[in-house]
Amino acid sequence: MTPASEPKRPRRYRTLLRLIATACALAAAPGAGAQTPKPFEQFDYVLGTQTFGPAYQFSPAPPLVETGRAIAALGSNTIKFELKSTDGGEHSLADIAGNDPAISAVLAMPFAYVLMWAYPAAAKERLFDPAGLSTEYRELYDLTRYLREVYTGSSKVFFVGNWEMDNHLTQSRKKEPSPELLANVAAWVDKRQQAVDDAKRDTPGSAVQVYYYLEVNLVWDAIAGRPRAANLVLPATHVDYVSYSAYDSLPDPEQKLPQALDYLQSQLQPKDRLPGKRVFIGEYGFPADRYSPQEQDQLSRRVMRTGLSWGCPFVLYWEMYNNEVRDGRQRGFWLIDDKGRVQPVYFTLQQYYRRAQVWVGDFLRQRRRLPTATEFGPAAVQWLQ
Repeated sequence: MTPASEPKRPRRYRTLLRLIATACALAAAPGAGAQTPKPFEQFDYVLGTQTFGPAYQFSPAPPLVETGRAIAALGSNTIKFELKSTDGGEHSLADIAGNDPAISAVLAMPFAYVLMWAYPAAAKERLFDPAGLSTEYRELYDLTRYLREVYTGSSKVFFVGNWEMDNHLTQSRKKEPSPELLANVAAWVDKRQQAVDDAKRDTPGSAVQVYYYLEVNLVWDAIAGRPRAANLVLPATHVDYVSYSAYDSLPDPEQKLPQALDYLQSQLQPKDRLPGKRVFIGEYGFPADRYSPQEQDQLSRRVMRTGLSWGCPFVLYWEMYNNEVRDGRQRGFWLIDDKGRVQPVYFTLQQYYRRAQVWVGDFLRQRRRLPTATEFGPAAVQWLQ
């Protein structure tokens, strides 16, 4: 469709585009990366969203850049995406972080918390093969060093991990994992964690935090005793955090989510200098092909409230633009749909960030410190009723 024949965008969406452009301009302003962030800008507001494989876009910018701008315009200081070359070439993770134009642009945006799936291209064809462990170690080590050295002084916090491990283990529920595969996966996870730990040890002059996480998804299978990542990989490793792709708890989030989160926390090995809750919700969502926009919003609020009440470090909605298309139709995992229409759950998050930032700013002025997670959570839950 040519520009002259494009339909006129709704006023609400034209306003959104202006907000995205403003967010981009602020991120690209001279010296923006060197500015000292305000304390409330670095606070962990827990709720966030992510961008993976968007099935549509509205600008000539690379899809990752467009959706990154949209997430910043929403008011979030958290983003999650895949650290993957956008030119289709086989590059190291550190090279992608430093030289891929789209990745570099997103890392330069004013996100305080950056979560990334990271799979070395050189080892992806032999995933979990013990022969590839040295490649995994070197790539994760070099990436961690790069992030610690290049972003020193930025106050950014990075989380590097994987996509739903149980889908790897079971080939998306097509087979049960063998004991050999489970052992290989545990070794893979620990080798990647060791790489992050060693790179942090070897960069003592940097205050930039980089953490490693294991993402799991079939937690209720594990609770029932079936061989899964939560019961047979997680306790055999020493990861910093665990991410829960929580779709198997969504039918009854108030009851099932706390049980699943408690179970995952109990499976974690203790970690020095990481007290408290180390389980976050890495994915949840309600597709528009099954739920109305209002139902999508109300169900999401239930997950948000539950995650905040439990004490999750993050509760991440799937996602900014939908990525799943079935029989030519968008499934509707979105905050903004393929027609540019902003969904109710978008406005829920937008209002949440506005209220949360005011609350944190007032708390900081009155007490001369930022609130703890246990102080913030109960207040935040009230904004989502």
